[in-house]
Order: sequence, then structure tokens, then C-alpha cells
Amino acid sequence: MTAIKHALQRDIFTPNDERLLSIVNVCKAGKKKKNCFLCATVTTERPVQVRVVKVKKSDKGDFYKRQMAWELRDLAEVDAKDASKENPEFDLHFEKVYRWVASSTAEKNSFISCIWKLNQRYLRKKVEFVNVSSQLLEESAPSGESQSVAGGDEDALDDYQELNAREEQDIEGMMEVCEYAISNAEAFAEKLSKELQVLDGANIHSIMASEKQVNILMQLLDEALSEVDTIEGKMSSYEEMLQSVKEQMDQISQSNRLIQISNTNNGKLLDEIQFLVNYMDLSKGHIRALQEGDLSSSKGIEACINASEALLQCMNVALRPGHEKLMAVKQQQHLFTELRDTFARRLTNHLNNVFVHQGHDQSSMLSQHMAELTLPKHNPLHRDLLRYAKLMEWLKNTQREKYEGLSRTYVDYMTRLYEREIKDFFEVAKIKMAGTAKEGKGNKFATLPRKESALKQETESLHGSSGKLTGSTSSLNKLAVQGSSSRRSQSSSLLDMGNMSASDLDVADRTKFDKIFEQVLSELEPLCLAEQDFISKFFKLQQHPTLAQVEVEESDGVVPSRQPPPGEYRHFISSTEKDMVRLMMNKVFQSIETELNSLIALGDKIDSFHSLYMLVKMSHHVWTAENVDPASYLSTTLGNVLVTVKRNFDKCISGQIRQMEEVKISKKSKVGILPFVAGFEEFAELAETIFRNAERRGDLDKAYVKLIRAVFMNVEKVANESQKTPRDVVMMENFHHIFSTLSHLKISCLETERREAKHKYTDHLQSYVINSLGQPLEKLNHFFEGVEARVAQGVREDEVSYQLAFNKQELRKVIKEYPGKEVKKGLDNLYKKVDKHLCEEESLLQVVWHSMQDEFIRQYKHFEGLIGRCYPGSGITMEFTIGDMLEYFSSIAQSH
Repeated sequence: MTAIKHALQRDIFTPNDERLLSIVNVCKAGKKKKNCFLCATVTTERPVQVRVVKVKKSDKGDFYKRQMAWELRDLAEVDAKDASKENPEFDLHFEKVYRWVASSTAEKNSFISCIWKLNQRYLRKKVEFVNVSSQLLEESAPSGESQSVAGGDEDALDDYQELNAREEQDIEGMMEVCEYAISNAEAFAEKLSKELQVLDGANIHSIMASEKQVNILMQLLDEALSEVDTIEGKMSSYEEMLQSVKEQMDQISQSNRLIQISNTNNGKLLDEIQFLVNYMDLSKGHIRALQEGDLSSSKGIEACINASEALLQCMNVALRPGHEKLMAVKQQQHLFTELRDTFARRLTNHLNNVFVHQGHDQSSMLSQHMAELTLPKHNPLHRDLLRYAKLMEWLKNTQREKYEGLSRTYVDYMTRLYEREIKDFFEVAKIKMAGTAKEGKGNKFATLPRKESALKQETESLHGSSGKLTGSTSSLNKLAVQGSSSRRSQSSSLLDMGNMSASDLDVADRTKFDKIFEQVLSELEPLCLAEQDFISKFFKLQQHPTLAQVEVEESDGVVPSRQPPPGEYRHFISSTEKDMVRLMMNKVFQSIETELNSLIALGDKIDSFHSLYMLVKMSHHVWTAENVDPASYLSTTLGNVLVTVKRNFDKCISGQIRQMEEVKISKKSKVGILPFVAGFEEFAELAETIFRNAERRGDLDKAYVKLIRAVFMNVEKVANESQKTPRDVVMMENFHHIFSTLSHLKISCLETERREAKHKYTDHLQSYVINSLGQPLEKLNHFFEGVEARVAQGVREDEVSYQLAFNKQELRKVIKEYPGKEVKKGLDNLYKKVDKHLCEEESLLQVVWHSMQDEFIRQYKHFEGLIGRCYPGSGITMEFTIGDMLEYFSSIAQSH
């Protein structure tokens, strides 16, 4: 164990400046094969650090390596397991418990004893020893290392020191001089002792010989001490002198510091005074402008603007701490408050008067616009009021209540003004619109003895005070629909249903209506945009979003100009200033949407196809308004009205389809081209003209599909119910008309229907030709049917002539019954029959007659073929030739 200890000291601990004090060979409990050493060490440098180090042999077994180390101060408990019996097991409690089994109980006890001594000497926090014999903890360890640990003073641990190189050389030299140093250690030690005594004696003699020099040295030291005392006395006197100078200098320094503080305070006071004078002093000119400035002249307004801005700067100056306690500051603030309130009151009263004055001037101009379809322009009013825009911004920032009161006053006044203007404007528009239905040749209104003044009265009764169409049957409604209702009782055509008859409302009338409606929208658009732009600029609502609050009172009345009617206002808190603009615009132009809907309803009553014009115009104006400002009042309002127009358009299409389904045909006359088929043609031509390059083309395409499918379905329905005219004729003529219409108009979304119409026309033409032509050579046809039946039963074609019923004699007898004169007479009767079935409008008689000619020639060739195959060499031929047939058909067609 000693050799291992020295090896560990040399290889592991000496390089780390540590000394090995105790060692124990252990293994972990339950793993006895893996042995290692626990070492108790101290550092050679101070402060001393005590560690427990785990050392293990390397895997190759040729050297030891340091595996783990714990500070002794981290050791909480040492458990020896049993204090009375020998037991090699023990536990060390660090952060976790390590359980060990020593190779012998003696090594364990020696290691625990060393740990106890190190704990007693170096650690303030004592380790707890459990199940350890008290004798083991009190007795001194017999071994050298134990003694070194148990010494009373610190040198006891330091008595063992490793020899340095020079000491080793000296010892080796001494041992070489003395040959028996190794063989007789006692004799060598005795010799060394004698030499040490000789050296000690020499040292004593040397000391005794130097006594004189010692005395001289002591005398010199006494003299030096006396000189030191003299110097200390002089230093004390100097220190007293310097102390008085120091006190004087302190007084001077304190005086200078007080002067500097005073100067600094005076400078700061001057800065504060200059700050207050510069930022809280309002010139007399500004005060005079605020109190007496002329708010009606441009110069006076500019002076008031400058004065109000200067006042706002003075009131909003950021005062420094303590300024608000100064009496002068309080007086200035009180003065500013009085000036602000006085000027705000003056400005509010003046602007109220401006609103009223401008309103009277504007009202006087209304009469000149009554006869024309124009709206009065408010540009002069806006131009005059915009001079006060900066003052309104000042009022908004300083007196919010007065600013909101002015906003409500302006909105209230403009609402009344615009309501009168818009009401009169739409009244004129309705009179002109109704006039388009009254003028022109063949118009349903032409026979009604109405004067324009009476019509105006009817229009007034129509919209009433609110400008809104009522649900009752007003006189104007009766006027607008009286003619159409009388005609609907006579005819169920699509034209009558949509008031599209050329004898009723021609293209010129609809063009007038289109111009009137466009004029209405063109007048409203700049009016709304100009007013919204003015409101934004005048009330400063376009610069930045704020959490503005607009409270519009109920009928208890905050507006001094008039008592608002109940329900006119409502409480509203806007989140942005854009919402405030929208709210004001909705209030100012609250009658526009109602009047527009009323005008649209009137136009729809006069002519349901006016919805086509209105849809195109309204869509274009909505698109234009959205390009300017998608969130503007104009865009929103027109968008709402566009929904109504689109609904009327859809209702118009649905009504036409519904009335198509209710159409009845006359049982006494031929059908011809159905009215709704011709009506669809005129509708499509009109719609294509109206919707050319329109934004809402998709709506028309959808309507086309709905209408054409309804036309197809109802043509077939009428054809099935027709008694006078054959079904094939009704289908052929009407689908030919539809095909021609679609081919002419080239409507891309109806290309499939165009092909379908052509297919139906062709099929029913062929079916009518076959059914009408039938069997003009009836007996001959029956004869050859019998021949074909025999051939089908297996009789050879050249043997058919041997059949009794089908011999050559029978064939000649049948052929003689159809001379050319009889055939021509039958064809003439057929022509008259076809002419009686077909109508003149479609001009299909020659087409049908030519198709019959082709069919007759086909039958003739078929008969000739059967004669040639079944009766070869008989020389039997028909009484007439193909040339004769062509001559018959041609002469009959020319004669009629």
C-alpha cells in the first residue's frame, strides 16, 4: 500500500500541488470486481483545500488516473455502518450517497480517522459521523501520515517536505564521502551529529566574537531614533501651520461655491422668465383681433386665424414643473381662457349667421332651376365658407362642443335646403319622364286628355311630402299603365307584356327616358362629390383619424335653429373621422336614395324595359364613383339603388317568362310567328344597343339564357296545343325565326341555343314535308309496298312479276291511273294546303315547296328503281318524267 501511495503522490497529486494523506482500497457495493482508491488530499498552496479523490487504474492497467473529486466541505455525513463490529462497508453522503466496501476494516478506519481530523482542523461546518467508534475519533493514528494530520499546530502537517535537487546532491555527496553510510546508518548518523556539534560550536564562537560590532550597531540605532524624534517635532509644527492655511482655504472655497450657485440660479431664473415671456405672451394686436376682429372680411379673417393660432400655441405650451404655481402664469392662463371662450362664441354666432344668410340667397335661386332639369350649384357657398376652415379647425381643437354644435347646425340647415332642391329636381324629372310616355305617335297616352299642370299634380300626389312612392294606386300610376292594361287584355305577346310595341313606346321615347335618367345621375354626382369634399375640408375631417365623437340629439332639441322632428336624429359615436363624414352626408342627403327609388319605380311603371337603361346607367355611375372613392357617400348610395334597379330588371325578366307561360292561342286563325318570339328579337336588338360596352353585361347574358329557354319551352307548348296549324309548322316557322335572329345578332352566350334552334327548324321542316306530301301516288305507292314486302319475304326481285297480284298487267293498270294531268292537279291542291298553313311573315313557302319537290323526286326515283329491278325488259315506265315534275312544281309556284 505504501508503494501505491508513493506512486499516486508522484504521478497524480504532485503535479497538481497536492499532498496525499490517506488512502483506502474500495469498490462499489455490489460491484466488487471494479476496485479503485479513495484518497484524502490537501493542497500545498494556501488557503488549504481538502478533497476526497477517486483514483482508478487505466483500462490497460499500466498507470493510474484521476476519475472524480469531491470537496470535503460538500461532505454531509460519514456512515461507518457499525461501531461495534468490524465491517468494511461505509457510506459518504455528498450531493448523492456513495456506498463503498473497503478491502479491509483497518484501511476503512484509518481513512475515516483521517477524514475526521481534516474536518476538525479545516472546516467550520462539521461533518456528521454516524456509526463510528468514539475511540477511533479520539485516538491519534500511529502511522506517519496520521501523526502529521493530528499535530497541534500548522507546521505538523508541513514537517514532511520533499527534498529538492540541491539537497539531494548534497546528501549524495556526503554519502559518497562516508562509505558506510548505507551499510551502517547509525554510525553515519553519529558522525553527522558530531559534525553538527562542531558547526554549532563554531557558530557560538562567531557570535561571541561579533559582540563589539553589535554594541556599535545598537548605539547607531539610538542616535537614529533621536533624529527621528527631532524630525517628528518639526513636522508637527509644520502641520499646525498648514492647518490654519487649510481652514482659510476652505472658507474661500465655500464662498466661491456660494457665488457660483447664486450665478447659476440667476441664470436659470432668467431662462425661466424668458421662456414664460416668449411662450406665454400674446401681442395686443392678437388680443384685439380675437375680441373685435372682423369675421366678414378677408383681412379680418386672416388676422383672426393668426391670432387664434398664436393663442392656441400659448395655451398648449408645455409648462415646466412649478410654473403653474406662479401667479403671473395663472393670470395669463385665465386671460387665455377668456379670450378663447370669447372668440369661440363670436365665431360660432358669426358662422350661424353665415349659414342662415347663405341659405336665403340659395333659396332665392331655386325658382330659376324649376323649369330645367338641373340642380343649383353650391360652389359660391362653399367658397365663402372655406375661408373659415382654419378657424373651424381651431374651434375643433379648443371648443369641441361648439364645433359639434356648428356641425349639427350646418347639417340641419343643409338637410332642409337640399331636401327642397332635390324634391323639386325629382319632381321635374318625373314630369319629364311621364311626358315621354305621353308624346309620340300611336302612344297609349296620346288619347288621354291630360295637361302638364294636371300631370304635375298627379306627380305630387304620387311622391307626397317625403318624395316616396306610396303603395296606393295613385293617379300617375293609373296614367302610366292605363294604356298598357287595355292592350294586355287584347294580346299576350312579349311586346305588350313589356310595353315594347312599336305602336306604344318607340325608340325615340326610350332615348328620351335614357337622357332624363342620365341627366338625373349626372346632376347628382357632382353635387354629392362637391358637398363631401367641402365637408371634409371645412370641418377638417380628412387629415388624420381620431376618436371623434359625434352626438346627434333626439327631439329634445340642441340645435337653436329649429326643433327637429321625432326620430330625425339618433345617437352615434364614430370611430374615425371618415365615419363622421359619412354620417353628415347621410343626414344632408337623406332624401336622395328615397327619391331615386321613387323615380326608378315610376320609370318601371311606365315601361318595364326602362330597367335595362337604368341598370346600365346606374352601373356605370357606381363604377365611376367607386374609382373616385369606394367609401364615399355617393358610391354607397348609388350601390344601394343599383340593388333596386337590378331587382327590377330581374322582376322584368321573370314577369316576361311568367306571361309567356300564360299565353293563349286563337283556335280560329293560324299561329304564325308567336308574339313572344318576335318580342324576343326586338328585346335582344334593344338590349344589345343598350348594353354595348356596359359593365353589367353578365346580367344581360344571364337574362338572355333565361328568356331563350322560356321561349323554346313555350314555342313547343303552343305547338302542342295548336289545333288550326300543324305542330311542325309552328315549330318550323318559330325556330327558323329564332335561328335567324340569333345569327343576325351574334350573341356569344346564346351560340348553343342558336345551333339548337337550327337543328329544331331543320327537323320539323323535314317532318312537315314528309307528312304533308305523304303519298301523292297513293295506289302506286301501295303497289310497290307490296312488291317490297314480297322481296323481304324471300322472293327474288326478278321473280316478283310472276306473282299474280304484282304481275306486269297489274302494274300497267296502276300506272295508268296517274297521268301527268292528275299529278299536277294533286300538287296544286297540295300547294294551296301548304300556303294555308304557313304565315307570310317568315316567307318559308318556297323553301317548303322546294323541299317537297325534292322529296317527290326521291319517291319517283325509288319507284323507277323498283320497276327496273323487278320488271326488267318489260318497257313499263311512268306516265310522266322528272322533267315533267319539275315543270309542274315550277308552274304551280309561279301561278300562285
